[in-house]
Amino acid sequence: MRPATATAAAVTTLLGAGAAAVAAGRYASDLALKASSVRPLPGDPRLTVHATGPGRITLTRSLASLRPGTYGMEGHGLHAVLGPVLDRAPHTADTVVRRLERIELGAPGPGARVRLTPALHRGTPTSALGLDHEDVEIPGELGPLPAWLVPAPRTTWVIALHGLGTTREHPLNVVPFYHRHRIPVLVPAYRGDEGAPPSPDGLAHLGDSEWRDVDAALRYAVRRGARKVVLHGWGPGASMALRAAAASGVRDRIGGLVLDSPVLDWEVTLRSLASARHVPGFLVPLAVRAARGRTGPHGDLLRLASAPGALRAPALILHGPEDAIAPWEPSVELAARRPDLISLRTVRDAPHAAMWNPDPVHYEESLRRFLVPLL
Repeated sequence: MRPATATAAAVTTLLGAGAAAVAAGRYASDLALKASSVRPLPGDPRLTVHATGPGRITLTRSLASLRPGTYGMEGHGLHAVLGPVLDRAPHTADTVVRRLERIELGAPGPGARVRLTPALHRGTPTSALGLDHEDVEIPGELGPLPAWLVPAPRTTWVIALHGLGTTREHPLNVVPFYHRHRIPVLVPAYRGDEGAPPSPDGLAHLGDSEWRDVDAALRYAVRRGARKVVLHGWGPGASMALRAAAASGVRDRIGGLVLDSPVLDWEVTLRSLASARHVPGFLVPLAVRAARGRTGPHGDLLRLASAPGALRAPALILHGPEDAIAPWEPSVELAARRPDLISLRTVRDAPHAAMWNPDPVHYEESLRRFLVPLL
């Protein structure tokens, strides 16, 4: 082969390899970040229903089905609520029996494939909880954002921001607590959610751009009479709350932050999502590189949140070491950097964004103690 021909062939090969790498990176980043609030949270296995009985259900034995606490259970045309593990109930070595609290949709017959979810409720605050609510629209950067407003007498409001793999139904877990304490709750959808404008690139940014929808919700709450606002977020919703507290033009109205499983390290969470969604290991670095190129630079949220003057409102972090999506260690570090404003409650035996589920009573008592000085 002539030198020029050989060089051309080599260049063609390299270009082909480069194009393939770019395509593979885009494919992998799509798997990790394709925006959809109805995609199941990765990492939670599908379980099989083995049997049901009065007030109980038998599932495949796994770390997920053995978790303590209360969880939703979802399957095709199915939603139910499961209580604690019933250790004394008869079961085989490869099954576990849990209390079946209620069935809200369908019938979980033997052989049904299900997964556990931190969201207990289906529907609106009215249909799911029996609480009056308003369907409102928040003027957002990309278009109107649908939201539920559960009114109450206080002038300190809560804005509840759901996280990965969930919808506005997830914050319904804590709406009754806030309602008992006479606190209005605004539960908005944000870009990429059903009924809300799509993200311009079709990707989730893990809070880095979505926080501007939180800013819009803050301004809406102030216009409706909120004198102070507490932002309560899960996963990327917690990250949005932190960014809004640092950058919103009305951040002086933020009276506090409740951060459940915050995403503080964008790249680590992206790698976790890619791995959990079965992106081959050799493609994960390409996914990170492609996502960075497609979504733009991502600032260091840990450094931003801990910088002097960036955070003015007190914050409560609820997080645990079993979180496989957003690592717990950055939360520990953030609390250590700002002990004047941030307190950390470590929750064991809980997956990502499910710190309420293992022990709702203790979670809500932590909320109560945090909120009392802010009201």
